Amino acid sequence: MAKGKENRIVITLECTEAKKEGKPVSRYTTTKNKKNTTERLILMKYNKNLKRHTEHKEIK
Repeated sequence: MAKGKENRIVITLECTEAKKEGKPVSRYTTTKNKKNTTERLILMKYNKNLKRHTEHKEIK
């Protein structure tokens, strides 16, 4: 059975602080419900290059 159009999509989260410092960025992939969360997602995730938790924003 086909469910029809799916609401959950795969997104990529990229570190914002590493870009400013000129270090390699860390990226995470996750899913979100595009129907309930229409704006871009921002989460605190661990960046192993900076060795601390940093803000990760959704990219296309």
